[in-house]
Amino acid sequence: MSKRGHLRVYLGAAPGVGKTYKMLGEGQRRRVRGTDVAIGFVETHGRKNTDEMLAGLELVPRKIMDYRGASFTEMDLDAVLARRPAVALVDEMAHTNVPGSRHEKRWQDIDELLNAGIDVITTVNIQHLESINDVVEKITGVPQHETVPDRVVRAADQIELVDMTPEALRRRMAHGNVYAADKVDAALGNYFRVGNLSALRELALLWLADRVDAGLQQYRAQHDIDSTWEARERVVVALTGGPEGETLIRRAARIAARSSGGDLLAVHVARSDGLTGANPAKLAQQRELVEKLGGTYHQIVGDNVPEALLAFAKAENATQLVLGGSRRSRFGTAFSGPGIGATTIRNSGDIDVHIVTHAEIGRGRLPRTQGSLSKRRKIQGFVLGIVLQPVLALLLGLGDDSLNLTSNVLAFLLAVVVVALVGGMWPALVTAVGGSVVLNYFFTPPTGTFTIAEFNNVLALVIFILVAAMVSSVVDRAARRTRQAARAAAESETLATLAGSVLRGETALQALLERVREAFGMNGACLMELADDDPGAVWRPLASAGTLTCTRPEEADAEIPARDGLVLVLQGRQLVADERRLVGAFAAHAAALVDKARLSEVAAEAKPLAEADKLRTALLRAVGHDLRTPLASAKAAVTSLRSEDVEWTESERKELLETADESLDRLSRLVDNLLDLSRLQAGVLPIFTRPMALDEIIPAALAEQEDGGARVTVDIPETLPMIDADPALLERVITNLVGNAIRYSPQGEAPLVTGSALGDTVEIRVIDRGPGIPPADRDRVFAPFQRLGDTDNTVGVGLGLALARGLTEAMHGTLQPEETPGGGLTMVVSLPRATVDHSDLPEPGTRERSQAEDPQ
Repeated sequence: MSKRGHLRVYLGAAPGVGKTYKMLGEGQRRRVRGTDVAIGFVETHGRKNTDEMLAGLELVPRKIMDYRGASFTEMDLDAVLARRPAVALVDEMAHTNVPGSRHEKRWQDIDELLNAGIDVITTVNIQHLESINDVVEKITGVPQHETVPDRVVRAADQIELVDMTPEALRRRMAHGNVYAADKVDAALGNYFRVGNLSALRELALLWLADRVDAGLQQYRAQHDIDSTWEARERVVVALTGGPEGETLIRRAARIAARSSGGDLLAVHVARSDGLTGANPAKLAQQRELVEKLGGTYHQIVGDNVPEALLAFAKAENATQLVLGGSRRSRFGTAFSGPGIGATTIRNSGDIDVHIVTHAEIGRGRLPRTQGSLSKRRKIQGFVLGIVLQPVLALLLGLGDDSLNLTSNVLAFLLAVVVVALVGGMWPALVTAVGGSVVLNYFFTPPTGTFTIAEFNNVLALVIFILVAAMVSSVVDRAARRTRQAARAAAESETLATLAGSVLRGETALQALLERVREAFGMNGACLMELADDDPGAVWRPLASAGTLTCTRPEEADAEIPARDGLVLVLQGRQLVADERRLVGAFAAHAAALVDKARLSEVAAEAKPLAEADKLRTALLRAVGHDLRTPLASAKAAVTSLRSEDVEWTESERKELLETADESLDRLSRLVDNLLDLSRLQAGVLPIFTRPMALDEIIPAALAEQEDGGARVTVDIPETLPMIDADPALLERVITNLVGNAIRYSPQGEAPLVTGSALGDTVEIRVIDRGPGIPPADRDRVFAPFQRLGDTDNTVGVGLGLALARGLTEAMHGTLQPEETPGGGLTMVVSLPRATVDHSDLPEPGTRERSQAEDPQ
């Protein structure tokens, strides 16, 4: 198998900035360097500067394809594969191929070239990216029907932005370097307004910045770079679930907004200390606020809150960290030492830390005793025990003789308790043993020796040691229980977040893996599936998050079975037993998401079959009479003409032939409607929209009526804009609607066909003065095989309106019934208004959808 080729994409900030020219320029540079370069497809639009760039480059002939009576040209994929150049230049990545091509989209053709080992250089405009398609439509008012998935462009080895200021691009257009002279004024007044171009330019810069940032994060992970690189503002706000959370979030959002493209990340540490336990309801509200402000919410587990916060901030390459002022009172601060804010500031390094004041400062309770006795605290306990014993012995020795052994024992017992509170059991036990030795030598008669003369003194020392041991044991056990309870609370918060995602119906597997990676501080997480039941079969990743280098579960630091043949693997560190149990819950949820997605795919595949069965049932129930009637009429007429028992006059023969002809025409229309409706139901009806005028369609639709449309009045303004539609399908829609209007219009009341422009749409109205349709039945008449009342089988099988709506919606339009003022029915067809943008009207022998550009 050949090595996959490299993909280079020239990303245009707007139509006309010069993507095609840049692509050809790169092709020329490589050709001069000795590389085998061929042009798979390029569209120069007859522009002089772009045409000149073709000199010396081999052009693979295009493939001519016929579609609906017209000829179009497409890239000949087989010819390019057979030619097999080292580099292929393929213009217009988002282009939709003519129906009948091997692939629906040109980016799929490019993917096949890459799989064949051919390097590809291509072009695409920012408005064609799937993720921002709706944003572009809101800005420009022009829907983009040709899109390319972001993942395809992001996977490119190189992406180069082709940019130009709005003023320069408008000058280029005014000079005729982008569009023909007759289109320049309309373009400058619509799509190419300064505001539109500025917004498209910003979208392109931000999208490319995200892609560059993803590459930067991957580079930092591969090279183990922990320091902050301030390439982009990233603001992390720490949430405790307290009432001050909203204040912190809004302040952090304002800080992020000061830098265009800044990111907002909210993080909650499920911790073992703090003022109060996190309020799940408050955290849920704060999460909604973060997402509403365009940020992301994260939850991690950490016993040391400052360390966990800084580790998360450094992993995300954060530049600023926002914390709330401490809710502890002054006494609480003095009792427990420096708080989270002070510790975070001391260890933040290159990250700027903001301490935000709020109404809850100083209103908290005393902090709970630290549940986790670290190694540092134990060392402090040993040091304190060693220091306290000689100091205490000196102080007691300097006192008068009024203090007896009991007082001395109690003083040393107090020292043991203090050491136990600081360092736990083992420092306290060592202190107790050392204290008993000191008491025996210095304060138990006879002093100066280790001999004890009285039994009471022996008993006092033994009790002292036992009490000290019990006190230190109780303190240590309380610390251990506190640590376990804190860990359980952190786990319950993490599971509550998982349960919340289930209840909210979140189905993003990659987002779940990212949550696992963040919560447990891993470098990468991946859900792997065994491709076969054979143990030696290949494991394939279903989804992943972070950086992962392993290809099999046994190569990872941790593997958690989700079910048979499905394993969640983590890389970064080993998991302890409690963590494995918690990760198991995430693995089970991941397996449920996989099963749900596959069941949805099966259901989606079964839905067309169910619809087809429903359609066939309705068809058999409804078309019996409608098929038999024209067949019977035609057969009777033909049989009569062939009969030798009757001599027909010329007029009678003509009448019989007309009867047969009308019956067969009626049967042909019925079959055509049935076939088109079946294609619509199955989703295989080919749609090919292009800019067109209504005067191309209305005469042809009227000519299809029995009287040639003589009874129909047409009032289409000459200034009506062009629409974006499939001519053949629109003709069918108008034919059905006009036929329906003629059928129900009373004598002397001619149906009216008119048109008007409304914003970005053009409305075609077919108006009649018939009985109309009650509001409750207006949706029902669009059901297949439905006639209003279901009492008359002489007017057709009931496909006209159903087919008309289906065809209209397939062209990205709508068909809605309205009441005609004064009585009757008005059918309103709304279709997208054609504008001069990155789509030009195809000429015979060509097919183009997006503008190629050349520089000024």
